[in-house]
Amino acid sequence: MARKFKKRKELTVKKANTVKQLERETPTDTHYTFQEIDLTNDEIDWSKFELSSCCFLGCDMNPKDQLHLIKNGAQILSKPQSLPYDPFRKKLYSFSELMDGFSVEQDNSVDLNIYEHFSQFRFNPPMEEALWQRIHDYSIDEALRELLQFDEKGMTRLKCVGFMGGHSTQRTDFYYKQTAIAAKLVAEAGYFVVSGGGPGIMEAANLGAYFAGRPLRDLEDALMTLSMAPSYTDAAYHVKALEVIERHPEGGQSLAIPTWFYGHEPSNLFSPNIAKYFSNSIREDTLLAICLYGIVYAPGSAGTTQEVFQEATQNHYGTFNYYSPMIFLGKERYEIQTMIYPLLKQLAWGREYFDMLYLTDEPSEVVDFLRTHPPVKKD
Repeated sequence: MARKFKKRKELTVKKANTVKQLERETPTDTHYTFQEIDLTNDEIDWSKFELSSCCFLGCDMNPKDQLHLIKNGAQILSKPQSLPYDPFRKKLYSFSELMDGFSVEQDNSVDLNIYEHFSQFRFNPPMEEALWQRIHDYSIDEALRELLQFDEKGMTRLKCVGFMGGHSTQRTDFYYKQTAIAAKLVAEAGYFVVSGGGPGIMEAANLGAYFAGRPLRDLEDALMTLSMAPSYTDAAYHVKALEVIERHPEGGQSLAIPTWFYGHEPSNLFSPNIAKYFSNSIREDTLLAICLYGIVYAPGSAGTTQEVFQEATQNHYGTFNYYSPMIFLGKERYEIQTMIYPLLKQLAWGREYFDMLYLTDEPSEVVDFLRTHPPVKKD
């Protein structure tokens, strides 16, 4: 006879005032995780909790409480002091946090310091470092779930549309502008723009969403400023982006999901929500998994091609419970130079997502196709 396990309710507690509320409710059958809360000044009756089912991540507490918790079976992971990042963080990054310490004369930013630390152990991290990285990436997962708000069937409240394409596409490139315009229109249509968070087409997508609801001339003004440092290798790359933000503050919402694995590529500055990961494989899979309302592919090289077929595979099998549109912004690239689009149409023949593939050169047609082809739930 199979053994039956009782499913325990799990809750992550991130606010100190909630702890006092939980104490009054005397919960005994719930697994609680207390994440990065300062408990040093709170007098909490821990006898109200089943401590063997409690975990404390990066919480500050007085030694007496800590000893009591450990003796009664609680799991405690203290915040390491030597790391340039916080593995227990409770929210996504902002560009201002990552850029803290940056100046025109010298880049001493938080972002660069974390990358240089990560680079020491990139291929062979010691066990402790690998553990902190995994906990950090899980914390980013949690913050991302909080932002997107998944329902029980895997759909997000925010209607995520991803943009992918070449990381080395210059700010002066035709498809950089086309992507920015398409992303602006997509955001204005009520979708939530998501990119890989780096330079090139990724930056163009977040830039377009940043200017959602503003006149097109404002976006064109920004493109003119950015064209003065067209490549992410230019010394003034971040400087020109900061000039745009200073001239046009309070931009629209979007999401960027970069990685320190490609830390030599700077994170773009046009998204207020940055889910930055150490693990590139988790980052790439997450990016594709959350964009259930569709993905737009501008021209790119091997990395973009890989992402095309990753998404095609997810669509082919309905991996994430929905079939989603795939839109190719670049007829020459995807129909003539590479034949990727005809190949996908052949692969999708007879499948649910066959009619969800689309090829165009027009940003306005991207929005039209998204509107008429919402995600389809897998039977």
